[in-house]
Amino acid sequence: MLNCPLAGFLSILAIKAKDFAMEMPGHNVLGKHVRGTGPIGAEHVATNKAVRQSMLQRGIKPESLPPGEDVKKVERRLKSEAKQVAKGAKRLGGRKV
Repeated sequence: MLNCPLAGFLSILAIKAKDFAMEMPGHNVLGKHVRGTGPIGAEHVATNKAVRQSMLQRGIKPESLPPGEDVKKVERRLKSEAKQVAKGAKRLGGRKV
């Protein structure tokens, strides 16, 4: 069993789809003056269904997307690369390249 959130392994396409699906209800709620948890929840569900349907129409099955790289692994790699860059800058004696 995983000890980290499943969202840490989403593909870039799945992340963008979720981001898009999360932004639309906010826009629609304000634009349509939707009020109350029931109608706002319904807007959220309808938007997510529409995004999924759009993906399916384009031949993209979200649950079949390959997993992305582990977010924690990416964070460790970036931290390591930042340290290497800092070491390289020290070796240059603070001179600009």
